[in-house]
Amino acid sequence: MDSFSKNIANIRQDYCQATLSESETGKDPVLFFTKWFEEAQHADCMEVNALTLATVDAAHKPHARIVLLKGLEDGQFIFFTNYESDKGNDLAANPYASMVFFWPELQRQVRVEGVISKVPEAYSDTYFKSRPVSSQIGAIASPQSRRISSRETLETAITELSARAHIERPDHWGGYQLQPQKIEFWQGRASRLHDRIIFEKQSAPADWEQYRVAP
Repeated sequence: MDSFSKNIANIRQDYCQATLSESETGKDPVLFFTKWFEEAQHADCMEVNALTLATVDAAHKPHARIVLLKGLEDGQFIFFTNYESDKGNDLAANPYASMVFFWPELQRQVRVEGVISKVPEAYSDTYFKSRPVSSQIGAIASPQSRRISSRETLETAITELSARAHIERPDHWGGYQLQPQKIEFWQGRASRLHDRIIFEKQSAPADWEQYRVAP
């Protein structure tokens, strides 16, 4: 093992801030997620709504990237992106995804797995109009995930779009919603004996099975 690898191997952080019990999570994992999210906000966690989104393409190759949670409605986790991006193409081929939230300030992690679908167009329109104009222009100008010849090409497109009097949401940009089938709450504990409590969706719409797994 070289010195760089030894340095990495020696990085350690013990966790001792809190515990997590089945009684604390309750029976509704989405409601408990909301509680943890609000606590992360109050703890000033950096980019509290940032999550790792993992998808699988048509060739069964996994891909992951950071996106931002922009809504949680009717139990569904919502984010927005370019439908023609790599993640959009992955979801068109395989509409299943996993989200991971990590709030190191609280030594907590949440994993959410489920089925992805597009939000209604009216919902995407409403959110698009709420964004700063510069962000609206960026969504139109950027052919996300595609090769471009230079940075100047992108900046030229932005300059041309900035001259427009009115900006409309493009058809290739909008929201996705993840309907969770499995949610895991992870609370860091000492000696790597972390608390992990999982909820799995059952056949009845409101029913979740709750159980604990080893760390």
